[in-house]
Amino acid sequence: MSPVTHLLLGWTAAHAARLEKRDRLLVTLAGLAPDLDGLGVIPEYLTRHTSHPLYWWSDYHHVLGHNLAAALVCALLAFCLARRPAMTATLALASFHLHLLGDILGGRGPDGYVWTVPYLWPFTAAGTWAWEGQWKLNSWQNLVLTATLLAWTLRLAWINGWSPLEFVSRRADAALVETLRRRFPRAQS
Repeated sequence: MSPVTHLLLGWTAAHAARLEKRDRLLVTLAGLAPDLDGLGVIPEYLTRHTSHPLYWWSDYHHVLGHNLAAALVCALLAFCLARRPAMTATLALASFHLHLLGDILGGRGPDGYVWTVPYLWPFTAAGTWAWEGQWKLNSWQNLVLTATLLAWTLRLAWINGWSPLEFVSRRADAALVETLRRRFPRAQS
């Protein structure tokens, strides 16, 4: 799935409990964390025409960060950094697993390659998750899911008074919330 979809899934998971901004950020980042193993694309691209190319993306994307060990490390980090440690770590673990589920459901490449999740790596090759019905990255299912999550995120912003923009700009976040509330005023009873 797209990083935007993963971000919105993580943001939604962060709203399963009443969390402060810092804890919402930790849960949201946990939903993006598995794709840190995709950063191997940079050295792979830079060394592709050398005598010793580094295949860090080809060999390790959907491996290093897409497993139970990485999920537990992510939850432990959230626990150590959170204001509400137990709740934040639990939601970070859920957010991480939503990412894995999203990749299993909607990660098929344009060439038809089915992404797998080596869930028990590095301990064993057994326990690899895959689904033959996996949607393509640009499928209507992924587009509908992303649009639905975006609509839900805007609703949460309207209700709670903050959006994912709170992590990058207080002004932009406030402007978005104000615009939503002006465009969709609360019903008078």
